[in-house]
Amino acid sequence: MNDGEILVSLDIGTSTVKVVIGEVLHNSLNVIGMGTAPSKGIRKGAIVDIDKTVQSITQAVEQAERMVGMSINSVIVGIDGNHIKLQPCHGVVAVQSENREITNEDVGRVIDGAQVVSIPPEREIIDVIPRHFIVDGLDEINDPRGMIGVRLEMEGTIITCSKTILHNLLKCVERAGLEVADICLQPLASGEIALSNDEKKLGIALVDIGGGCSTVSIFENDHLVATSIVPLGGDNITKDLSIGLRTSTEEAEQIKVNYGHAYYETASHEETFQVTPIGSNEKLTSNQAEIADMIEARLEEIFEYVDREIYKMGYDEVPGGFVLTGGTMKLPGAIELAQEMFNKSVRVAIPDYIGVREPQYTSSVGILQFADHNAKIQGRDLSPSLTEQSEDIKPRRQPKKPSVPKDNTKNHEKKDSKIANLFKYFFD
Repeated sequence: MNDGEILVSLDIGTSTVKVVIGEVLHNSLNVIGMGTAPSKGIRKGAIVDIDKTVQSITQAVEQAERMVGMSINSVIVGIDGNHIKLQPCHGVVAVQSENREITNEDVGRVIDGAQVVSIPPEREIIDVIPRHFIVDGLDEINDPRGMIGVRLEMEGTIITCSKTILHNLLKCVERAGLEVADICLQPLASGEIALSNDEKKLGIALVDIGGGCSTVSIFENDHLVATSIVPLGGDNITKDLSIGLRTSTEEAEQIKVNYGHAYYETASHEETFQVTPIGSNEKLTSNQAEIADMIEARLEEIFEYVDREIYKMGYDEVPGGFVLTGGTMKLPGAIELAQEMFNKSVRVAIPDYIGVREPQYTSSVGILQFADHNAKIQGRDLSPSLTEQSEDIKPRRQPKKPSVPKDNTKNHEKKDSKIANLFKYFFD
């Protein structure tokens, strides 16, 4: 390994759990390992079975560990859902150093001060994203450290989520034997990879169409301004094919992946495949055009709901058009259908990294890049993510139960990490 910082992202999706290991060196990201596992215990983006979710996380982590030959200790966890809320915040502090030079400590204090807001007891602050800093009245400053000033202000966005959902997510990660280095909002992470700075400034809609649901996010003036969830995704297409072809869900998924086409006009009548109906040993022959008719109808519905959701969020139109990503956008013809439906400029975002050049990895890779960038702005260090793995010892990956604290916990070292405090809140 080089001397760069190693980070690991964990993306718990409805259909797949994805783990990506990246090395950040000289402000550039290199993907050095990855692991995936079928997602069990997740429905429409929400955890419904903790034990099965832990097993899925374990499988994906072990696969990534084998690729790099090291043990994963901590991960940056992506979070998403309709329970996420954004609200503006403002913090003001006096610069403390004698020479009036702004340090990491001043930045940390102004970010902490911005969090002193009233939020409902059932919600938890997971992050504060600075929009810009103000030094003695001079605004639009991205990084004030090293500058001279007396008064430091910050305009930002507080991200809050449901305590119950966060608790379940953290519990799954902890029981898989991992520590949480940071929590990252997935639309922000996807935007880091999928969108250019000009697109963010102009105003654009980022749509991540996953297995169980689709995330719709609006970026404007270089910042995320709104995000919402449409409870439809690739799994709905699979169910439609299962009903239409009268076959099992597993076979319908394989047919969708291998022969699926989202635009009926360009689908092939000559490309045929065999289907085994439920309750029969005979195989029937179908072609791509037949299933394209079903796929196109469902994908049209998803796009209509996306358009409706953008209108609900208060945006009649988005000047920059649409950027689509997520596993469902692997379907041939999906981009053509989207262009016809939205009647705007539309493109598909794919991470430009070896081994993860598929749209379903946009969020996973984006988590690494955004978390590193955000930690540097806030002056935080992310925990070391990997340790050397002994050849004669099998990788530890036994799910563990939350430990019961003893009476002598006062003697334990106090951790400054915000995530550590979350764990202490939930498990003590």
